Amino acid sequence: MTVIILAGGKSRRMGRDKLLLPLSGERLLDRAVRRYGELFPRVLVSVSGPERYPELGDIRVYDAFPGAGPLAGLHAGLLASGDDVFLTGADMPFSSPEKALQLISLCGEKEACVLTDGDGRWEPLFGFYRHSLLSRAEALLKEGQRRMASLLAQAGLREVSLEELGEEADSRLLLNVNNPEDYEKLRLELDGGACYDIRSI
Repeated sequence: MTVIILAGGKSRRMGRDKLLLPLSGERLLDRAVRRYGELFPRVLVSVSGPERYPELGDIRVYDAFPGAGPLAGLHAGLLASGDDVFLTGADMPFSSPEKALQLISLCGEKEACVLTDGDGRWEPLFGFYRHSLLSRAEALLKEGQRRMASLLAQAGLREVSLEELGEEADSRLLLNVNNPEDYEKLRLELDGGACYDIRSI
């Protein structure tokens, strides 16, 4: 099983590369790679091009459809891995490898399995995708479609609620860090008041 960690965003709302921000002594990106690497045999990081995060070396995969968002990242991961994949975002500090394995176990024979939020909406960036979806993802991207929902609508889909994973409705499993306010709250909570000047990062 391969994990694909999406790291191709432009961090517009943060105003700088949020994945390089430190949290609990490590960068957000490194935190995701380490945690998933502890439970999964293979971790790949989906980036927009070879200029991004060169320190990660050959675990990077590059978008064949630059600028096309998470669907392009999933396509790159499926193509590079030749395998079924679990997809998550590098900006989700509470994304749980243990819960990922639990979700995968619930997929059965379905082509995809995604978490739904408290309102029943799909959360495609915490989901399992079979390699058989590669050709459909590529076809959508060639048509100019970027929405993960377009792929899920074509897939044999298993939806998993937060409750099925033993999570409360207010779970932070899907929380992502988008702006300086989000980051400051997490920094104060997890780092005990450690001071970082994100303008210098």
